[in-house]
Amino acid sequence: MDTFPEFIASAQVARLIPAISDSNKERRAASILLAVLATVDEYRSVMFATLGQRVGTKSRIDCYTEVEFKKNPPDSKLRPDGLVIVTFGKKQWCALVEAKIGRAELDVEQVKQYLQLAKLNNIDALVTISNQFAALPTHHPIHLQKSVVRGVELYHWSWMFALTQATLILTAGEHLSKEQGYILSEVVEYFKHPSTGVSSFDRMNPEWKDLVTKIHSGARPSRSSPEVEISVGSWHQEQRDLCLIMSRRLGRQVNVKLSRAHGQDPVLRLKDDCDDLIKQAALFCTLEIPNAAAPMVIEANVERRTVSCSMRLAAPQDKKKTSARVNWLIRQLTRCDAKNVFIKAYWPGRAPTTQHTLSEIRNDITCIDSGAGDMTAQSFEIIMVQDLAGKLAGPKTFIEKVELAVPEYYEQIGQHLRAWIPTPPKLEKSDPVKKQPDPPVAPVTPENLNPIASLDSETAGQQYSDGAQDNDGSEIPD
Repeated sequence: MDTFPEFIASAQVARLIPAISDSNKERRAASILLAVLATVDEYRSVMFATLGQRVGTKSRIDCYTEVEFKKNPPDSKLRPDGLVIVTFGKKQWCALVEAKIGRAELDVEQVKQYLQLAKLNNIDALVTISNQFAALPTHHPIHLQKSVVRGVELYHWSWMFALTQATLILTAGEHLSKEQGYILSEVVEYFKHPSTGVSSFDRMNPEWKDLVTKIHSGARPSRSSPEVEISVGSWHQEQRDLCLIMSRRLGRQVNVKLSRAHGQDPVLRLKDDCDDLIKQAALFCTLEIPNAAAPMVIEANVERRTVSCSMRLAAPQDKKKTSARVNWLIRQLTRCDAKNVFIKAYWPGRAPTTQHTLSEIRNDITCIDSGAGDMTAQSFEIIMVQDLAGKLAGPKTFIEKVELAVPEYYEQIGQHLRAWIPTPPKLEKSDPVKKQPDPPVAPVTPENLNPIASLDSETAGQQYSDGAQDNDGSEIPD
């Protein structure tokens, strides 16, 4: 863009190699990211799609840093880290960008000021970037009242999310030119370096340890307790980081599975998960992995101090006996260590579930249907349990153990499971509704019409030479 929009007082074009002091890591990182968004077509298409913007090859993106605006809120002169202007023909979509790096977190008051700045200058959105994580870009790590956000779209990217999307594009490598591939790979290498300040989620909140101790002792914190909401918020960040870790290791996009209500309302999601922590003394997470046999469920049970991963498969309906259905399952589990793996069977109606270790089932396949009568198992849950003991209370050790347990479960179990698929129906040799053709009829001949004519002449002559007789055997007179 040769000239700035009329609402800008001054700005600098975002540079891939910015001339910025090393002490200002935020501005440097923001400039590099914005420059890549303006340059690499596939990357900007993926990233802007998460903001609800469909960016094609004909769209134009202009990115700026060190932006100063003509209109500012009273008694302030704000200068956000960046500005993005996307042009679709005659239409434009603009977004402010505010970035934090390293341990720096987003400030509530600063975000409110930038939202006000956006409203004053008719800017559509505010995008924040930091090492804080959110399940979706629409789920912001800072919870604000709807009245504050009204009129401006508010989104959030983590630096690790931006890095992961670039890594996935490079792994696929289908739509990148040589030049754009080189630029993106160099930027990935830059952000991977520890000195940039980009990091994954590596620890729970400081209140986590006291909360775990309280729950493990039998106490139940109140719903309004601040440490409950803060801990669940930290767990939500860890869920997103787990998705990014698995995405990079699988080369495919892994997402948190949310209900429609939770996807649309992050406040409701936070409330419901807080209730789960209070009532069940556990934190839950469900990951959707492309082409996996089932979603992966992660449970951190605070009361038992364990972390478990599981998948649930429907039993094959073409096998009539439970033993045959169990055999079908354990043949898929030959590569896993059986010592901490459990199989839970679900039965029809209200029959209670049965559970045994994989080792026990391998030794006696009938043990799992003990007391089930003539019923057959309807589904199986394959569970791997890790006992963390005191390490679950450690904010850092808890995250380390979870991030080891999830890939381990998928490597040993998840990637080898196959869901049962009914066999296709067999084609009948003929249509049972359509009338079958009648058997062939012999052609009409004189012999068919006169059976006597079919007798040989000698037999016929003999009959007439003996004379005709009546039915009672007497000879008929001439």
